[in-house]
Amino acid sequence: METFQFISHYGMHFLVPGIIAYIFFRKRWKKVWLIFILTMLIDLDHLLATPIFDATRCSINFHPLHSYYAIFFYFLLLFSSKTRIIAIGLLFHILTDFIDCFWI
Repeated sequence: METFQFISHYGMHFLVPGIIAYIFFRKRWKKVWLIFILTMLIDLDHLLATPIFDATRCSINFHPLHSYYAIFFYFLLLFSSKTRIIAIGLLFHILTDFIDCFWI
């Protein structure tokens, strides 16, 4: 089961954003996909935790950039056309991590 969880988690972090970028932003899908991938930098907040990685820990509301306050801010970013793609990437990242919480 751990293998399936690993594949689904990283598939949702890397492959699904590429599919979303290709379907909804076809003319500039490579740039959008890169932005989606760059939104994974919010995982740098894992460096503040001890241990840095814990397979039994839910990231949502544990790490600062995965907190409910941060998620609310990411949601607000949807309302500006200048930050919408970043917001989609951040929120999809949070959704992926939220789904991971059910594996625990």
